[in-house]
Amino acid sequence: MYKANDKRYEDMKYSRCGNSGLLLPKVSLGLWHNFGDTSQYSNMKELCFTAFDNGITHFDLANNYGPEPGSAEKNFGRILKEELYSYRDEMIISTKAGYLMWDGPYGDMGSRKYLIASLDRSLKRMGVDYVDIFYHHRPDPDTPLEETMGALDTAVKSGKALYAGLSNYNGERLEQATAILKDLKCPFIINQNRYSIFDRTIENNGLKATAARLNKGIIAFSPLAQGMLTDRYLNGIPKDSRIMTDGRFLKETAITKERLEQIGKLNEIAKGRNQTLAEMALSWVLKDGIVTSVLIGASKPSQILDNIKAVNNTQFTADELKAIDDISL
Repeated sequence: MYKANDKRYEDMKYSRCGNSGLLLPKVSLGLWHNFGDTSQYSNMKELCFTAFDNGITHFDLANNYGPEPGSAEKNFGRILKEELYSYRDEMIISTKAGYLMWDGPYGDMGSRKYLIASLDRSLKRMGVDYVDIFYHHRPDPDTPLEETMGALDTAVKSGKALYAGLSNYNGERLEQATAILKDLKCPFIINQNRYSIFDRTIENNGLKATAARLNKGIIAFSPLAQGMLTDRYLNGIPKDSRIMTDGRFLKETAITKERLEQIGKLNEIAKGRNQTLAEMALSWVLKDGIVTSVLIGASKPSQILDNIKAVNNTQFTADELKAIDDISL
């Protein structure tokens, strides 16, 4: 039976999520990859244990994480029941709904029927009474925003979620959603969006600036650009890389000669900071305090141990920031 490390809170740093009372670890564990039915269960357990033993209290899921969709929640629920349940009150568990989960017109997007039904299924798969954060996973242009936000409000006020979140929204849509949720007195606290040195979308679509102005948190997914911002591709594509073993999200065509040159130059800056490229990439996302936490994925416990070192050095000089921009933009 798993027993958590008594010193698990000594080194991790935590940030307040917007102006809420919730603190999140600066590094959170995402279960997007490596927790589906094609992955080894014993490894899933070790990933969760390593994370929690080192102060990572936040475990991020979605209804469609797999493969198959739903399997990441099912497998995490088994780990929770068998090993981690005594620590439930020390954990932040989040899930989402917004992508296709079942056939017919009620298994996708942002309707009230879909969101509430999906959350019920997620709770059953994980064997929990509530999640700490429930997100709408993506904007739905065909459903009134009031309906979607009302469903999040219902989820919270029913006790099935403690906080509401939005994922993949832009700044304008965030502002509209915030106004609705404020009127409903719903504790909406966080945005989940892709953000990395190679992907500045939230800087360009107003999300980052709007979240800062409205005092809402941000948690960044794919901060390592699906592994490109690591040392794995400095010398070509390794046989055990995500490109070769999965290929759903990172394509071989993304590793161009120009991209490899960028990766090499960024790696030199990281060396000058006494960091690995992955550490620097995570530190960069956290540098200005607007992003509350970075979501890391891992296939090995050692990757978690390497990545959490990023919280110790998130300060950059103006020259370093300019050099990173000159290389990546």
